[in-house]
Amino acid sequence: MTSPGNKEIRVAAGVIEDAAGRILIAQRPAEADQGGLWEFPGGKIEPGETPLDALRRELMEEIGIAVDSAEPMLVVRHDYPSRRVVLDIWRVRRFSGVARGCLGQPIRWVGADELVDFQFPAANRFIVTAARLPFHYPIVDDAAGDLAAMRRHFRRLVAEGYSLIQLRAKALSRTDYRAFARECLEYCADDRTRLLLNAEPELAVELGAAGVHLTSARLNSLNSRPLDERFWVAASCHDAGELEKAESLQLDFAVFGPVLPTRSHPASAPLGWERFSECLRAVNLPVYALGGMAVEYLAGARSAGAWGIAGIRGFL
Repeated sequence: MTSPGNKEIRVAAGVIEDAAGRILIAQRPAEADQGGLWEFPGGKIEPGETPLDALRRELMEEIGIAVDSAEPMLVVRHDYPSRRVVLDIWRVRRFSGVARGCLGQPIRWVGADELVDFQFPAANRFIVTAARLPFHYPIVDDAAGDLAAMRRHFRRLVAEGYSLIQLRAKALSRTDYRAFARECLEYCADDRTRLLLNAEPELAVELGAAGVHLTSARLNSLNSRPLDERFWVAASCHDAGELEKAESLQLDFAVFGPVLPTRSHPASAPLGWERFSECLRAVNLPVYALGGMAVEYLAGARSAGAWGIAGIRGFL
């Protein structure tokens, strides 16, 4: 919590993408606070300004581009020892002009996955993560343990270009799960698909998966992040306390639900969008809405504060 005497600074910043999908970052001056670190261009929101107006002004002043359109991305709140910073982050894909360091600052265009190679201020950590996340997070599972159906589902998701997939498959034995996970990883080895295993973290390391997806029980049993930042670590959360636990362990993202009624958990009372949004406002964490989701619900989920949507049947 911020001390009563600490002031709050509101900042608008842009995750700016070029036609090739590269993201623009700028280096802070050596003499500045947190000098030498990299950041997403932007600056303080002045009194009377909207976040979008501040973004347009700052990007013209700092890097010489005019924002043609921008979409809200996420809001990050971070407490430093002497102040709280609230970052209003926008994704900018349409702009005019050629980016340059108007204040003499170095700038670089980098691939989204290269962002982890640069040092950013602590408040930027979740932006770096979110910039690498897709809006859709399909889950491969089958209550009957039908391997053929799961294989077809997984291969179709890869063919349709989904770049982040969770392999849950709880009906399989541990031996069969390991074999199927290995098969899926071999299938997408030459593709950009990242596969997260809903299993013990050690299995993700052993098989060379992109990371692990923790059940809520496994999440609650941990006292620290189970894998280093080379791996994605996500978790399933069902209440505000579990979301806070995921944030405290510095996980990369969470799924939260059920938001709407779902056939897979008919006895679970749905959160509803209002409660879902309320819980998300208390954490700095990209969160996917889960439960009753379908691809066409993405816009509504994002307006409620979700990063994207996750599900099984909604992607069949």
